[in-house]
Amino acid sequence: MNKILLVEDNETTNFISKILLKNAGIENVDEVHNGVEACEYLKSTCPDIIFLDLNMPIMDGWEFLDEKESKALCNDAKIYLLTSSLHPNDKRKAQNYSCITSYIEKPLTKEKIADIMNEMA
Repeated sequence: MNKILLVEDNETTNFISKILLKNAGIENVDEVHNGVEACEYLKSTCPDIIFLDLNMPIMDGWEFLDEKESKALCNDAKIYLLTSSLHPNDKRKAQNYSCITSYIEKPLTKEKIADIMNEMA
């Protein structure tokens, strides 16, 4: 796993996620704070994994996914929804996106990172 992008508007969540990822041996982690910034990022860089929050200002996670698909940005990236939403409708909606690898409830933990790394191996 070479590069990870956090798409999350909460600075504390990003800080904790970066520490956990670094402890798991993943050094190359970037962050953006909404879907617009994520789309701009993907025009120049394609991460291996995107951790995507759903509820963000300016452009939320669903709008980002639609934009990413319509512009065919970074099609090989694995997207993990990392969200606090437990709403069954969100989980159902996530199944409509072929680019979503998994739906993970916040917070990111070392166990969740280990599971993802095992899937990628």
